[in-house]
Amino acid sequence: MTTVLLVHAVSLWRASLACLLGKDHGIHVDTTDKGGVRLAMEERPADILLTDLDCPDSVEVLTLSDSLLRSADQRTALVVLARGDRAGDLRRASDAGARGYIDKFGPVDNLCEVVRKVANGGRHIDQSLAFGLLQATEVPLSPRELHVLAMAAEGESVSAIANALHLASGTVRNYLAAAIRKTGARNRLDAIRLSKEFGWL
Repeated sequence: MTTVLLVHAVSLWRASLACLLGKDHGIHVDTTDKGGVRLAMEERPADILLTDLDCPDSVEVLTLSDSLLRSADQRTALVVLARGDRAGDLRRASDAGARGYIDKFGPVDNLCEVVRKVANGGRHIDQSLAFGLLQATEVPLSPRELHVLAMAAEGESVSAIANALHLASGTVRNYLAAAIRKTGARNRLDAIRLSKEFGWL
């Protein structure tokens, strides 16, 4: 029996994926959101930890799973549902040690087959995601530039960002200018758009 811990922030998606996987009598599925990952893994380590990179808390789930999978004598493998147009997400999953990459917009017929393959020690990447993973590079922005750009993406003004981060307004403008330059964007809005598309924000 292959055991799967399915982590998803959206209850409807979580239930739908569990139902799809549960149709295979050789797969047992437990479900949780981000808050229950650690407890579930400690109580009953699964063969597969499956998560969706489009979830709002996917970065935290990847960080947590990376920590859990490296910490002990873990046999659990990470499998992710992903999109080929978000190279940053694919890179983060790769850094977290993912061994399976499934296109969330692809056919569902092979989902159970992929889960079993990875649980048995194999690796898998859908062809539609392969190019995106090859394109995935290190995020060109520094953590501070990303933080400032993320705040700008939420509609914060330069002065509000400066006050929140205890920086001079000129320093914030310099961070934003660096983000625009490094992303090859035309302006601040374009830098935000590109950073979101690549999964950096």
